[in-house]
Amino acid sequence: MFRQIFPLSSIIGLRFFGLFIVLPVLSIYAIEMPDATPFLAGLVVGGYALTQAFFQVPFGLVSDKIGRKKTLLVGLLIFIVGSVVCAMSESIYTLMMGRFLQGAGAIGSVVSAMIADLVKEEQRAKAMAIMGGTIAVSFALAMLIAPIVAGAYGIDKLFWLTALLSILAIGILFTKVPNPPKILHSYSQEESQMRHVFKDKALVKMYITFLFHSSIMTMAFFIIPLVMTQTPSEGGFGWSKSELWKVYVPALIFGLLAMGPAAVFGEKYGKGKEIFIISIVIILLGFVAMGFSHTAWIFIVGVVLFFIGFNMFEPLLQSFVSKFAKVHQKGAALGVANTFAYTGIFLGGMVAGYIMQHHSRETLAMLVIVLSLFWIGWVATMQNPSSRGNIYLDLNIFDREKIASLNALEAVTETYINESENIAVVKYEKSLIDEDTLRGKVLKR
Repeated sequence: MFRQIFPLSSIIGLRFFGLFIVLPVLSIYAIEMPDATPFLAGLVVGGYALTQAFFQVPFGLVSDKIGRKKTLLVGLLIFIVGSVVCAMSESIYTLMMGRFLQGAGAIGSVVSAMIADLVKEEQRAKAMAIMGGTIAVSFALAMLIAPIVAGAYGIDKLFWLTALLSILAIGILFTKVPNPPKILHSYSQEESQMRHVFKDKALVKMYITFLFHSSIMTMAFFIIPLVMTQTPSEGGFGWSKSELWKVYVPALIFGLLAMGPAAVFGEKYGKGKEIFIISIVIILLGFVAMGFSHTAWIFIVGVVLFFIGFNMFEPLLQSFVSKFAKVHQKGAALGVANTFAYTGIFLGGMVAGYIMQHHSRETLAMLVIVLSLFWIGWVATMQNPSSRGNIYLDLNIFDREKIASLNALEAVTETYINESENIAVVKYEKSLIDEDTLRGKVLKR
């Protein structure tokens, strides 16, 4: 599994590195540009997410039709162009345009769908954890490198570095990433329409969870560098930009340590919903500390708590969507989920900028507390993915026609054929039927 997933994780890690590397300094840099305001700086921080949100579903749909690799190539090329525009920008509006272009290369859902293609569902949380860990490592490196490079050479060099690393990602795509297996399914053209990814209530629950998760994340990333570097008279703690890594790296280490147990309890022990609720509570406590602290160290404790809660979601979010989605919907469903996520990033940056311009971080913290309480109530009514099971049937032993007939059963949510491995996959509701009964129905006589 690692050989299949690591090249894809490297591509997404390089891309996220390009986005992360500007986070520690972007809000400070943007607000110092001519005609800039905290609100416009918030749009710059979250602006790429607006076009990400717009293009996630089209990229997901296209990848289902023309293939994942071709779609990834287009997305990476667009991201490179956006990075170059950002590097050459001399005004906040040009910088904003470059960020919009960066976001238009919306490959997140395509990578997740390709991982779902390559890995069995029982291993998917591990695969997503590998991808999440790669992203987390890229974040750690970005937090270390960004203040040093930006301070010594300017933020434009960070964007040039992003473009070069995206070119490297294209090389990895065509030399190291395996082709996904050939899948056959029996869904009609009507069943493949976009509206069907909204029919499953469990998927809709996940879409809104993505919205909450990403919007609160952006609010955190907007205020952390501002509060830490603002003078005490402005309500901050007066740290220099080059010291920000001292805040991010410890928080990231604790966040990484939290990912493993979250993946184990969420997948192996079927406690995904409970992990989500615990994570939200920890995020809420983190914002209480960040919003109402009067010392830098309490604020940093809040940052650590936020990272723990945020990272506990990472190995489970994409995995749960790919479990609920049918085989012909994976790219589209993950596209919708990521659309909600990037919409949240844009709204989070915009709202955080507006509140910090007109109110205070205490007001922002109160907003997050209220949102978190609503979020807990939303997750509490969500179906747990562990209620659905999967059977992998060797087609040398089991009958294709009988397998297809299982779709008539209420307990069976989907069947499809993996031609590359000569197996059939049956997804079913554990509470309605058991695995042995299903196997008995489709044996060759």
